[in-house]
Amino acid sequence: MADLITVEDPDDPRLRDYTGLTDVELRRKREPAEGLFIAEGEKVVRRAKDAGYEMRSMLLSAKWVDVMRDVIDELPAPVYVVSPELAEQVTGYHVHRGALASMQRKPLPAAAELLRTARRVVVMESVNDHTNIGAIFRSAAALGMDAVLLSPDCADPLYRRSVKVSMGAVFSVPYARLDTWPKGLESVREAGLTLLALTPDEKARPLDEAAPHRMDRVALMLGAEGDGLSRQALVAADEWVRIPMSHGVDSLNVGAAAAVAFYAVTTGRPTP
Repeated sequence: MADLITVEDPDDPRLRDYTGLTDVELRRKREPAEGLFIAEGEKVVRRAKDAGYEMRSMLLSAKWVDVMRDVIDELPAPVYVVSPELAEQVTGYHVHRGALASMQRKPLPAAAELLRTARRVVVMESVNDHTNIGAIFRSAAALGMDAVLLSPDCADPLYRRSVKVSMGAVFSVPYARLDTWPKGLESVREAGLTLLALTPDEKARPLDEAAPHRMDRVALMLGAEGDGLSRQALVAADEWVRIPMSHGVDSLNVGAAAAVAFYAVTTGRPTP
């Protein structure tokens, strides 16, 4: 059973994992280097635990102790109980959901390991907005994508905002980073997947005509908000595909576009 420890000093070194959660640059450097990430909210904390991530500690306001009692009773990690005001001092924002957990990261699998069995793969290039990363992972999980590959410069899926927006779906879809870009795309093709580049370019083929759901194995490439896929990535693709637009709209937010495209890729897919 975890120890319940009341903390009243915002500078208590035991709360170090939770300090400055709104400082994006600080957290982007600290968390991967120290092998931790932050799960926020009851559902996300439970999903992280159920996905096999080891808990380092929890930070709870008093009213959340009973809500999280079953988790507390199962784990040896310390539980720091604080007032809402102290939680805000430590983290830098008002913790609406009342429950935070510091979790230990797992080693990422190699891309080749995921490509051995995955039939529907998401490939992201330079997606650096944490909200978009979270939204894409949530859609990938909901719509049956098998794996996610990230270019070296993509944002961290385990950053707090990404985890929160995905509602813990980042724990459901295995992901890896490609070591090089765009050269790393060669390994995707060599694994037997057709590389489809999602772009609003009018030269691209409409998704319904391309019928990716009938393809045996597909890797759908997504670019960053605004810039889209780079010229190098587009050249590396086997085919360009697009979502047809109406009423003069030229494109969708990458999170929304991803959901539409995932549905087109997975609908009616053959049973493995």
